[in-house]
Amino acid sequence: MTPLIQLAESADGAARKSAEVTDWAGRLGWVAGLLILIAFVYWLMRQGWTWRRSLQSGLPPLPEVPETTGEARLTLQGRYHGSTTAGQWLDRIVAHGLGTRSRAELTLTDAGIDVVRPGANDFRIPAAALREARLDKGIAGKVLTEGGLLVVTWEHGDTLLDSGFRSDRAAEHAAWVEAINSMSTNHPASTTEGTAR
Repeated sequence: MTPLIQLAESADGAARKSAEVTDWAGRLGWVAGLLILIAFVYWLMRQGWTWRRSLQSGLPPLPEVPETTGEARLTLQGRYHGSTTAGQWLDRIVAHGLGTRSRAELTLTDAGIDVVRPGANDFRIPAAALREARLDKGIAGKVLTEGGLLVVTWEHGDTLLDSGFRSDRAAEHAAWVEAINSMSTNHPASTTEGTAR
């Protein structure tokens, strides 16, 4: 038998031996530990969400979208990316379902903005509550290209909120900014607060 054949046979035997060695107890322990770690992280995230909701419990319920909304000035289909305290783009509002990202259909009427969200709470931003609209690039953990997000600043209770929307057709954003800002100038409480970061 040549040395080359002996070497090949010994390597084949070693490979067979290596394949047979399995430490099942060690592997199961690692898998169980990883699953426990994932469950613990998920629990911590859930606790943080609940804690934030309790901190924001003073926020009044959202105005509901009435059955008859009036003549639409503008409509938009896209996504709702969340709401934050105005000017604090990372201070997410989670009370009353405002923290839930979802598809959204927006309708601008003389009465305000109706936000219809399949699978989440619908709400109205009354015209009297509108403060301003602007184009921005991020809100509450969602960052887009410059000007890729329509941010509406509005007053709810005693709190100024920024709500972020993105149209399926981003070219519509400019018309929304112009229309909302023209509506909000009719109100003496109009402000540009919320534009700073």
